[in-house]
Amino acid sequence: MKAVVIRRGDAEPTVMDVPAPTPDDGEVLVRTLRVGIDGTDHEVIEGSHGGYPPGSAYQILGHEAVGVVEQANGTALDEGQLVVPTVRRPPPETRTNDYFERGEPDMAPDGAYVERGIVGAHGYMSDYFTSPVDHLVPVPDSYAAYGFLVEPMSNTEKAVEHAFAARSAFDWHPKTAFVLGNGSLGLLTLAMLQQDHGRYEPFERTYCLGRRDRPDPTVDIIERLGATYVDSRETPVGEMAETHESVDFVYEATGHAKHPFDLLDALAPNGVGALLGIPDDWTFEVDGGRLHREMVLRNKALVGSVNSNRRHFEAAKESLAALPDWFCESLVTGVYPPEAVTDALADDTRSIKTVVEFGTP
Repeated sequence: MKAVVIRRGDAEPTVMDVPAPTPDDGEVLVRTLRVGIDGTDHEVIEGSHGGYPPGSAYQILGHEAVGVVEQANGTALDEGQLVVPTVRRPPPETRTNDYFERGEPDMAPDGAYVERGIVGAHGYMSDYFTSPVDHLVPVPDSYAAYGFLVEPMSNTEKAVEHAFAARSAFDWHPKTAFVLGNGSLGLLTLAMLQQDHGRYEPFERTYCLGRRDRPDPTVDIIERLGATYVDSRETPVGEMAETHESVDFVYEATGHAKHPFDLLDALAPNGVGALLGIPDDWTFEVDGGRLHREMVLRNKALVGSVNSNRRHFEAAKESLAALPDWFCESLVTGVYPPEAVTDALADDTRSIKTVVEFGTP
């Protein structure tokens, strides 16, 4: 079958023929429809994040996918059912551990998991892949085009859940939110925070930070959502409260190492910041005493969040249905065949979310 891979020692991915997988007991064979590309894929290709499957000379890329069950293999799923796969799996040598048995693989430490398409396991950017049923989330037929967005949205579902959990000791009703980053994840989060899906009240006022000049498609989306675009070159994160207002919730999706310290100044009393971006090493000075006082005297909190579990995928499935009809079409700026994966990965300042398409339902 055809697969998009990065070979050891190569700087760019390529398409190669690899053996088609055969499902084991409890697994199904899934025919891939679409696989989204995000910053993690770039990091895997560059070698700055993740790792190859043991003993493999290549890594099949891709962790944001939607596909259709090709062979149900005696499981409870039906052939023709659309599914979205989760990302984390138990290490092959143990096959399970407490985190997976509790349904909390997202809380497992390094070494207690592998991630499809990222570290230690092949991904979904191929004609077919296999997966245990427990790691597949059925989605409606209408999700064939944009179901791959469930995976990145699940990460936001977890981050927001943990932010609310951090405030669960008192009556917290956040009204304002500031999303740091106008990439695809930031825009998805911005849209999700404004929707009424029953898990928390929609935020009344939202802001999104970026570094792009107008005209720009991401700024168009931000403003069409009714949010305010904040150019970090004009308004640094730490000056948000002075130029606009302090906010109840900050979502950090840039990986800029200074943002966790700067956003404390943007938070209102009792506010919480969720950190999802992963920075490179960077040493710099901060006024630790002042930041410590800010957190203690104004009841502020920071929470880190990575990956998600099935509960978050189920929530993301609902959130995707609640997004405005125009949003996904505006977010996805390029759909490419596997042979054009280098074009899909190209750094085009006007692209937002690109997709590799393997087939249709």
